[in-house]
Amino acid sequence: MNKEKALSVTSGWVMLPVNLGLLFGGAVLFILGIIFADSHRTDLPGGLIAFLGFLTGLCGFILLLGHFTLQPNEARVLILFGDYRGTVRAPGFHWTNPFMSKHKISLRARNLNGEKLKVNDKRGNPIEIAAVIVWRVEDTAMAMFDVDRYEDYVHLQSETAVRHLASEYPYDHGEDEKAEVTLRGHVEVVSEALRKELTERLRKAGVVVDEARLTHLAYAPEIAQAMLRRQQAEAVIAARQKIVHGAVSMVEMALKDLSAKQVVNLDEERKAAMVSNLLVVLCGESEAQPVINAGTLHN
Repeated sequence: MNKEKALSVTSGWVMLPVNLGLLFGGAVLFILGIIFADSHRTDLPGGLIAFLGFLTGLCGFILLLGHFTLQPNEARVLILFGDYRGTVRAPGFHWTNPFMSKHKISLRARNLNGEKLKVNDKRGNPIEIAAVIVWRVEDTAMAMFDVDRYEDYVHLQSETAVRHLASEYPYDHGEDEKAEVTLRGHVEVVSEALRKELTERLRKAGVVVDEARLTHLAYAPEIAQAMLRRQQAEAVIAARQKIVHGAVSMVEMALKDLSAKQVVNLDEERKAAMVSNLLVVLCGESEAQPVINAGTLHN
Protein backbone atom coordinates (compact mmCIF):
# COMPACT_ATOMS: atom_id res chain seq x y z
CA MET A 1 0.00 0.00 0.00
CA ASN A 2 1.41 3.35 -1.05
CA LYS A 3 1.54 6.41 1.16
CA GLU A 4 1.67 9.99 0.03
CA LYS A 5 5.05 11.77 0.28
CA ALA A 6 5.36 15.53 0.30
CA LEU A 7 7.80 16.81 -2.33
CA SER A 8 9.43 20.23 -2.42
CA VAL A 9 10.00 21.73 -5.87
CA THR A 10 11.64 24.89 -7.23
CA SER A 11 9.67 28.06 -7.78
CA GLY A 12 8.72 28.51 -11.40
CA TRP A 13 9.47 32.24 -11.25
CA VAL A 14 13.10 31.48 -10.45
CA MET A 15 13.61 29.09 -13.34
CA LEU A 16 11.56 31.01 -15.92
CA PRO A 17 14.24 33.69 -16.60
CA VAL A 18 16.90 30.98 -16.85
CA ASN A 19 14.92 28.97 -19.37
CA LEU A 20 13.99 32.02 -21.43
CA GLY A 21 17.65 33.11 -21.37
CA LEU A 22 18.71 29.73 -22.72
CA LEU A 23 16.13 29.94 -25.49
CA PHE A 24 17.07 33.49 -26.44
CA GLY A 25 20.81 32.84 -26.17
CA GLY A 26 20.51 29.67 -28.24
CA ALA A 27 18.62 31.53 -30.96
CA VAL A 28 21.28 34.29 -31.04
CA LEU A 29 24.16 31.81 -31.24
CA PHE A 30 22.40 29.87 -33.98
CA ILE A 31 21.85 33.00 -36.06
CA LEU A 32 25.46 34.16 -35.52
CA GLY A 33 26.74 30.74 -36.51
CA ILE A 34 24.75 30.88 -39.75
CA ILE A 35 26.10 34.35 -40.46
CA PHE A 36 29.72 33.34 -39.79
CA ALA A 37 29.30 30.22 -41.90
CA ASP A 38 28.04 32.28 -44.84
CA SER A 39 30.89 34.79 -44.51
CA HIS A 40 33.47 31.96 -44.90
CA ARG A 41 35.53 33.26 -41.99
CA THR A 42 38.06 30.64 -40.96
CA ASP A 43 38.85 32.20 -37.57
CA LEU A 44 35.25 31.64 -36.32
CA PRO A 45 33.75 28.17 -36.78
CA GLY A 46 30.25 29.17 -37.80
CA GLY A 47 28.94 25.61 -37.96
CA LEU A 48 30.10 24.85 -34.43
CA ILE A 49 28.57 28.06 -33.11
CA ALA A 50 25.27 27.27 -34.83
CA PHE A 51 25.31 23.74 -33.38
CA LEU A 52 26.00 25.06 -29.87
CA GLY A 53 23.15 27.55 -30.31
CA PHE A 54 20.83 24.75 -31.36
CA LEU A 55 21.78 22.65 -28.30
CA THR A 56 21.35 25.63 -26.00
CA GLY A 57 17.90 26.45 -27.38
CA LEU A 58 16.88 22.79 -27.20
CA CYS A 59 18.00 22.64 -23.57
CA GLY A 60 15.96 25.77 -22.79
CA PHE A 61 12.90 24.30 -24.53
CA ILE A 62 13.17 21.01 -22.60
CA LEU A 63 13.56 22.84 -19.30
CA LEU A 64 10.43 24.85 -20.04
CA LEU A 65 8.47 21.58 -19.92
CA GLY A 66 9.21 21.36 -16.20
CA HIS A 67 6.93 24.30 -15.37
CA PHE A 68 3.45 23.67 -13.98
CA THR A 69 0.83 25.51 -11.96
CA LEU A 70 -1.39 24.40 -9.10
CA GLN A 71 -4.66 25.95 -7.98
CA PRO A 72 -5.94 25.74 -4.39
CA ASN A 73 -7.12 22.24 -3.49
CA GLU A 74 -5.17 20.65 -6.32
CA ALA A 75 -2.20 18.30 -6.23
CA ARG A 76 0.33 16.90 -8.69
CA VAL A 77 1.69 13.40 -8.36
CA LEU A 78 5.25 13.34 -9.76
CA ILE A 79 6.63 10.13 -11.28
CA LEU A 80 10.15 9.74 -12.69
CA PHE A 81 10.51 6.74 -15.01
CA GLY A 82 7.97 4.72 -13.05
CA ASP A 83 9.27 5.76 -9.62
CA TYR A 84 6.89 7.73 -7.39
CA ARG A 85 8.87 10.73 -6.18
CA GLY A 86 6.21 12.63 -4.22
CA THR A 87 3.18 14.89 -4.32
CA VAL A 88 3.07 18.68 -4.57
CA ARG A 89 0.10 20.34 -2.87
CA ALA A 90 1.23 23.98 -2.53
CA PRO A 91 -0.67 26.24 -4.97
CA GLY A 92 1.36 28.46 -7.28
CA PHE A 93 3.84 28.39 -10.18
CA HIS A 94 6.41 25.59 -9.85
CA TRP A 95 9.26 23.93 -11.73
CA THR A 96 10.59 20.40 -11.48
CA ASN A 97 12.58 17.90 -13.49
CA PRO A 98 11.07 18.09 -17.00
CA PHE A 99 11.36 14.31 -17.38
CA MET A 100 8.93 13.77 -14.53
CA SER A 101 5.36 12.94 -15.46
CA LYS A 102 2.92 15.14 -13.60
CA HIS A 103 -0.58 13.78 -12.85
CA LYS A 104 -3.12 16.26 -11.56
CA ILE A 105 -5.58 15.18 -8.85
CA SER A 106 -8.33 17.39 -7.48
CA LEU A 107 -8.58 17.62 -3.69
CA ARG A 108 -11.93 19.41 -3.77
CA ALA A 109 -15.08 17.91 -2.28
CA ARG A 110 -17.23 16.17 -4.88
CA ASN A 111 -20.86 15.09 -4.97
CA LEU A 112 -21.92 11.65 -6.09
CA ASN A 113 -25.66 11.61 -6.72
CA GLY A 114 -26.46 7.93 -6.84
CA GLU A 115 -29.11 6.42 -9.06
CA LYS A 116 -32.27 4.85 -7.71
CA LEU A 117 -31.60 1.23 -6.78
CA LYS A 118 -34.22 -1.47 -6.41
CA VAL A 119 -33.29 -3.71 -3.48
CA ASN A 120 -34.92 -5.75 -0.72
CA ASP A 121 -34.98 -4.47 2.83
CA LYS A 122 -34.37 -6.58 5.92
CA ARG A 123 -37.86 -8.10 5.75
CA GLY A 124 -37.57 -8.87 2.05
CA ASN A 125 -39.83 -6.05 0.84
CA PRO A 126 -38.73 -4.55 -2.50
CA ILE A 127 -37.88 -0.87 -2.10
CA GLU A 128 -36.29 1.93 -4.09
CA ILE A 129 -33.38 3.77 -2.50
CA ALA A 130 -30.84 6.40 -3.55
CA ALA A 131 -28.17 8.42 -1.76
CA VAL A 132 -25.95 11.45 -2.29
CA ILE A 133 -22.34 11.20 -1.12
CA VAL A 134 -19.84 14.01 -0.53
CA TRP A 135 -16.28 12.72 -0.87
CA ARG A 136 -12.73 13.96 -1.50
CA VAL A 137 -9.26 12.56 -2.06
CA GLU A 138 -7.09 12.58 1.06
CA ASP A 139 -4.09 10.43 0.03
CA THR A 140 -3.08 11.04 -3.59
CA ALA A 141 -0.62 8.13 -3.72
CA MET A 142 -3.27 5.60 -2.71
CA ALA A 143 -5.79 7.09 -5.14
CA MET A 144 -3.22 6.99 -7.96
CA PHE A 145 -1.55 3.62 -7.42
CA ASP A 146 -3.66 1.37 -5.18
CA VAL A 147 -6.84 1.30 -7.28
CA ASP A 148 -7.56 1.52 -10.98
CA ARG A 149 -9.43 4.76 -11.79
CA TYR A 150 -10.38 5.86 -8.29
CA GLU A 151 -13.45 7.78 -9.48
CA ASP A 152 -15.02 4.61 -10.90
CA TYR A 153 -13.99 2.79 -7.72
CA VAL A 154 -15.87 5.34 -5.59
CA HIS A 155 -18.97 5.02 -7.76
CA LEU A 156 -19.10 1.20 -7.63
CA GLN A 157 -18.31 0.93 -3.92
CA SER A 158 -20.94 3.55 -3.10
CA GLU A 159 -23.60 1.57 -4.94
CA THR A 160 -22.53 -1.60 -3.11
CA ALA A 161 -22.67 0.16 0.26
CA VAL A 162 -26.18 1.51 -0.37
CA ARG A 163 -27.41 -1.95 -1.36
CA HIS A 164 -25.89 -3.48 1.75
CA LEU A 165 -27.35 -0.75 3.95
CA ALA A 166 -30.87 -1.34 2.62
CA SER A 167 -30.63 -5.06 3.41
CA GLU A 168 -29.56 -4.34 7.01
CA TYR A 169 -32.64 -2.31 8.05
CA PRO A 170 -36.39 -2.68 7.54
CA TYR A 171 -38.20 0.03 5.62
CA ASP A 172 -40.62 0.74 8.47
CA HIS A 173 -41.85 -0.71 11.75
CA GLY A 174 -43.74 -3.97 11.51
CA GLU A 175 -46.90 -5.02 13.28
CA ASP A 176 -45.00 -5.89 16.45
CA GLU A 177 -43.83 -2.24 16.72
CA LYS A 178 -40.67 -3.28 18.49
CA ALA A 179 -37.96 -0.68 18.97
CA GLU A 180 -35.64 -1.08 15.99
CA VAL A 181 -33.85 1.22 13.58
CA THR A 182 -35.73 1.65 10.30
CA LEU A 183 -34.85 3.35 7.05
CA ARG A 184 -37.84 5.68 7.17
CA GLY A 185 -37.96 6.44 10.86
CA HIS A 186 -34.26 6.91 11.70
CA VAL A 187 -32.78 8.93 8.84
CA GLU A 188 -29.88 10.37 10.85
CA VAL A 189 -28.83 6.99 12.25
CA VAL A 190 -29.02 5.33 8.83
CA SER A 191 -27.08 8.15 7.15
CA GLU A 192 -24.31 7.92 9.73
CA ALA A 193 -24.13 4.16 9.27
CA LEU A 194 -23.82 4.66 5.52
CA ARG A 195 -21.05 7.22 5.98
CA LYS A 196 -19.06 4.88 8.24
CA GLU A 197 -19.40 1.96 5.84
CA LEU A 198 -18.35 4.09 2.87
CA THR A 199 -15.35 5.42 4.80
CA GLU A 200 -14.23 1.86 5.49
CA ARG A 201 -14.75 0.74 1.90
CA LEU A 202 -13.05 3.76 0.30
CA ARG A 203 -10.07 3.96 2.66
CA LYS A 204 -8.10 1.76 0.26
CA ALA A 205 -8.42 4.43 -2.43
CA GLY A 206 -7.26 7.27 -0.17
CA VAL A 207 -10.76 8.75 -0.17
CA VAL A 208 -12.69 10.11 2.81
CA VAL A 209 -16.46 10.60 2.97
CA ASP A 210 -17.60 13.88 4.51
CA GLU A 211 -21.32 13.23 4.31
CA ALA A 212 -23.76 10.60 3.07
CA ARG A 213 -27.54 11.01 2.99
CA LEU A 214 -30.52 9.20 1.54
CA THR A 215 -32.22 11.23 -1.17
CA HIS A 216 -34.95 8.77 -2.18
CA LEU A 217 -36.74 6.07 -0.25
CA ALA A 218 -39.98 4.39 -1.30
CA TYR A 219 -41.60 1.02 -1.73
CA ALA A 220 -41.23 -0.53 -5.17
CA PRO A 221 -44.20 0.22 -7.48
CA GLU A 222 -45.52 -3.36 -7.40
CA ILE A 223 -46.21 -3.22 -3.65
CA ALA A 224 -46.58 0.52 -3.12
CA GLN A 225 -50.41 0.50 -3.21
CA ALA A 226 -50.69 -2.46 -0.85
CA MET A 227 -48.24 -0.89 1.60
CA LEU A 228 -50.10 2.43 1.39
CA ARG A 229 -53.36 0.73 2.35
CA ARG A 230 -51.57 -1.01 5.20
CA GLN A 231 -50.18 2.28 6.49
CA GLN A 232 -53.61 3.88 6.24
CA ALA A 233 -55.14 1.00 8.19
CA GLU A 234 -52.46 1.27 10.87
CA ALA A 235 -53.08 5.01 11.12
CA VAL A 236 -56.85 4.46 11.50
CA ILE A 237 -56.28 1.83 14.20
CA ALA A 238 -53.89 4.10 16.09
CA ALA A 239 -56.38 6.99 15.90
CA ARG A 240 -59.22 4.76 17.12
CA GLN A 241 -57.13 3.58 20.04
CA LYS A 242 -56.54 7.15 21.14
CA ILE A 243 -60.20 8.03 20.71
CA VAL A 244 -61.37 5.05 22.78
CA HIS A 245 -58.76 5.72 25.46
CA GLY A 246 -59.89 9.33 25.70
CA ALA A 247 -63.58 8.38 25.74
CA VAL A 248 -63.08 5.87 28.56
CA SER A 249 -61.22 8.48 30.58
CA MET A 250 -64.02 11.01 30.05
CA VAL A 251 -66.72 8.51 31.03
CA GLU A 252 -64.78 7.55 34.15
CA MET A 253 -64.39 11.22 35.07
CA ALA A 254 -68.09 11.90 34.49
CA LEU A 255 -69.17 9.02 36.72
CA LYS A 256 -66.80 10.07 39.48
CA ASP A 257 -67.99 13.69 39.39
CA LEU A 258 -71.66 12.68 39.41
CA SER A 259 -71.06 10.39 42.37
CA ALA A 260 -68.85 12.84 44.29
CA LYS A 261 -71.22 15.80 43.86
CA GLN A 262 -74.29 13.61 44.43
CA VAL A 263 -75.98 15.02 41.38
CA VAL A 264 -77.83 11.78 40.77
CA ASN A 265 -77.64 8.29 42.21
CA LEU A 266 -77.37 5.64 39.55
CA ASP A 267 -77.60 1.93 40.03
CA GLU A 268 -75.41 -0.45 38.04
CA GLU A 269 -77.94 -0.83 35.24
CA ARG A 270 -78.29 2.94 34.80
CA LYS A 271 -74.51 3.33 34.90
CA ALA A 272 -74.11 0.73 32.18
CA ALA A 273 -76.69 2.53 30.00
CA MET A 274 -75.00 5.89 30.61
CA VAL A 275 -71.58 4.46 29.78
CA SER A 276 -72.93 2.94 26.57
CA ASN A 277 -74.55 6.21 25.49
CA LEU A 278 -71.46 8.29 26.28
CA LEU A 279 -69.17 5.92 24.40
CA VAL A 280 -71.45 6.02 21.36
CA VAL A 281 -71.44 9.82 21.42
CA LEU A 282 -67.69 10.19 22.00
CA CYS A 283 -66.52 7.46 19.63
CA GLY A 284 -69.01 7.93 16.82
CA GLU A 285 -67.88 9.42 13.52
CA SER A 286 -71.09 11.38 12.94
CA GLU A 287 -72.63 13.98 15.24
CA ALA A 288 -74.97 12.47 17.82
CA GLN A 289 -78.68 13.42 17.86
CA PRO A 290 -79.77 13.07 21.52
CA VAL A 291 -83.32 12.18 22.54
CA ILE A 292 -84.45 14.31 25.48
CA ASN A 293 -86.42 12.53 28.15
CA ALA A 294 -88.87 15.01 29.69
CA GLY A 295 -90.24 12.49 32.19
CA THR A 296 -88.72 10.59 35.07
CA LEU A 297 -85.72 8.36 35.06
CA HIS A 298 -87.92 5.32 35.80
CA ASN A 299 -90.72 3.86 33.84
